[in-house]
Amino acid sequence: MSTTPETYTHGHHESVLRAHRWRTAENSAPHLLSLLEPAMSVLDVGCGPGTITVDLAARVSPGRVLGIDASQEVVDQAASAAASTRSTARFQVGDVYAIDAEDGEFDVVHAHQVLQHLGDPVRALAEMRRVCRPGGIIAVRDADYSSFSWAPLDPGLDRWLELYRRLARHNGGEPDAGRFLLQWAIDSGCSEVTAGASTWCFATPEDRAWWGGLWADRTTRSAIATQAIGLGWATSAELEAIADSWRRWSNQPGGWFAVLHGEVIARP
Repeated sequence: MSTTPETYTHGHHESVLRAHRWRTAENSAPHLLSLLEPAMSVLDVGCGPGTITVDLAARVSPGRVLGIDASQEVVDQAASAAASTRSTARFQVGDVYAIDAEDGEFDVVHAHQVLQHLGDPVRALAEMRRVCRPGGIIAVRDADYSSFSWAPLDPGLDRWLELYRRLARHNGGEPDAGRFLLQWAIDSGCSEVTAGASTWCFATPEDRAWWGGLWADRTTRSAIATQAIGLGWATSAELEAIADSWRRWSNQPGGWFAVLHGEVIARP
């Protein structure tokens, strides 16, 4: 078990997993795709419901691909979904600070939206280095919440961002992790570290309805709501008002939302 307890700010409400299941290797690991080759072995750290993991498995077939996550419930969902598509990806509960693998066991170690939630991301990267073979690839990508941009402007969304960043930091994470990945990789002992950035952009009616709807639900029904109310940082009425701001934004013909991510490719 980890000696550093972690709190996943979002929890595993359906609105959270709805977002996670949308993720693919193409939309969430663009910095890694050109480096993948058939027969590579891949470890996907913090795999969630496994959609990225399954995509990676298809791209490196017949290579071995393993996804690990701290949540047994989510691992079970990932394994079931993979089995339904006959994916060769496998899943198990795992600890990013103490990965159950030999030194240098994997050609690629990948983590998407994981380091932002950890109290010691440098130690986590050092453990990822340990299980990556010499000359292998460590690929990480995390959002940078302070860099999120949207239009039209809405005080409710400003309050949402303020509240989320406060909660994430209260739980020991770093919501602006994307901008720190380069330094964290260097501090962990990685070599040949290359940093970059990419975005998600939600601007079509369909994308706005999906993004705004899931954040409206997440704001009022997920662990974010439970924590914010329990800490006395927001009321149910205020969270409902924030959710209304998300719905109002999603219905704007000119509604636009960009999510900036930091990315790193490194060698052990």
